Amino acid sequence: MAELTTTPDTQVVVNRRTLVSYDNYLAAQRAVDGLSDAGFPVEHVAIVGSDLRLEETVTGRLTNGRAALTGAGSGVVFGVVVGLFLGLFTSTTMSFVVLVLWAALWGAVVGAAFGFINHFFTGGKRDFASRSAIVAGRYDILVAASHLDHARAVLEGGPRPADTVVVEPPPSAGAYDPAAFGSTTPDLPRPETPSTQARSEDPSLRTRP
Repeated sequence: MAELTTTPDTQVVVNRRTLVSYDNYLAAQRAVDGLSDAGFPVEHVAIVGSDLRLEETVTGRLTNGRAALTGAGSGVVFGVVVGLFLGLFTSTTMSFVVLVLWAALWGAVVGAAFGFINHFFTGGKRDFASRSAIVAGRYDILVAASHLDHARAVLEGGPRPADTVVVEPPPSAGAYDPAAFGSTTPDLPRPETPSTQARSEDPSLRTRP
């Protein structure tokens, strides 16, 4: 259970409960996306990471030449942006193109110089390139307490509790009522009784003309 209280200026208090936990962010993201696809009000959902840690992934060896090349790439991007901005004040297209190219060239030169100098003065203490990211050991999906049952039903693939359809049991078997089904029973001929059949077969009991 997690309870979030804000400052008196906002006057918002959200009581959230843990719906489900995952060990990676992508799984938590897919779960929230599934809730959204099912029409669940995802504005009542939060993804909270626990057990945070800094994770640095080494991408390769770093030398003076590679540092200069990386700096040149960054300088080109910066130079193009500056050239495009200054090119807005030029009068001809040719001047605009030339200005952008010169800005990109100077950006590459300056970036390469800074990259080389920066790595050179480290004295070989960090001869590798890396990227850092903050990751969590567990990702909890928290849902507002008033929507917890609905969220659980959606994740389990069932209907929303408030929309559950109640099926009435069929009526017990009883006497057949034709009027209840909008139909009538056809009239069938009645069988003759033994006495009537005997009289019809006795010649003495027949009526003479």
